Amino acid sequence: MRLHLALFLAALLPTAAVAADYTVPERTDDGWTVADARAAGWDLAPFATAERNIADGTWKGVTSLLVAHRGALVYERYFNDGARDRLNDTRSLTKSLTALLVGAAIDRGLIPDVQARVAPYFADRRPFGHPDPRKDAITVEDLLTMSSLLECNDENQFSSGHEERMYVGEDWIGFALGLPIKGFAPWETRPADSPHGRAFSYCTAGSFLLGALVERATHRTLPAFSRETIEQPLGIGAAQWNLAPDGTAMGGGGTRLRSRDLAKLGELLRADGQWRGKPVISKAWARAMLTVRAQARDDADYGYQIWRFRFPYGGKQQPAWAMSGNGGNYVFIVPELDLVAVITSSAYNQRFAHPQSQGIFRDVVLAALPAPAR
Repeated sequence: MRLHLALFLAALLPTAAVAADYTVPERTDDGWTVADARAAGWDLAPFATAERNIADGTWKGVTSLLVAHRGALVYERYFNDGARDRLNDTRSLTKSLTALLVGAAIDRGLIPDVQARVAPYFADRRPFGHPDPRKDAITVEDLLTMSSLLECNDENQFSSGHEERMYVGEDWIGFALGLPIKGFAPWETRPADSPHGRAFSYCTAGSFLLGALVERATHRTLPAFSRETIEQPLGIGAAQWNLAPDGTAMGGGGTRLRSRDLAKLGELLRADGQWRGKPVISKAWARAMLTVRAQARDDADYGYQIWRFRFPYGGKQQPAWAMSGNGGNYVFIVPELDLVAVITSSAYNQRFAHPQSQGIFRDVVLAALPAPAR
């Protein structure tokens, strides 16, 4: 009897420990409201597992895990060299912020709409390399959806437009505009035969060109336009942008933001463009970003510079939008569940980084989430 009682109590220890260790996120002057996950019915045991796995190195490189539910922070922890004031190098997660800035420019009438042609914004750069009339038909939406006809594929080391080829030169705009038109090998699916009529090809050069277009359309640097339209309304007080050799902001990657501020970007999209009840971008643009536009892979779709994955939850496959960057950096957004989660990680160029962060979202955040009310 005593042995059985001891085993029973031992089995309770992990849950009891996390219940004792859990603290409600601190309320600061950054605009976030906070809530007690225990009172809201969250299962804290998966978070205890996460903390152990990060502490013992089972999960490597994770620097922060934050969760917001129904507009309030319910969980916030920092690991390894992570800290609340750390500016995280988010790598390609920047692309989603650039898409928000495209929306801000459209909302203000500075870009007509997503069907605007790209080439006229760069008329001073003509003639483009590899001239082709099809380049003149490329639209803002083509760049937003990674489906332009430029021969650019960061996942193919032989691609003319591979991002590493862009970085070694000094004229990144000329590099992007000068890319040849892609061909389609017999085993590749052409746009007309692709889901949603778009052949996806991951292209950082296209995202950089998109940011450069915003600079030209707004007559502001991308960092300045971001501060005015996104960062200041959200109460984001610190951000660092990378610049190309000619001073053009790098809209395709490397922007540094604090974890709480990354969560604000997710909350902005979850809440249809609002922050604390005030519009920052239009509802139309927030919903346009979170609309499937292309099939990126068998297991992933793509909106406007943002991924959509599917995770098992509640006996079905739950779609979850994701701002994503090298190293395992993620902002997950699930409007149907009123959920935003941030995972920052410094596991750059490691094969395990993305599966690890997606696993944390699946096995920790979704597993801990209270069952939706019926």
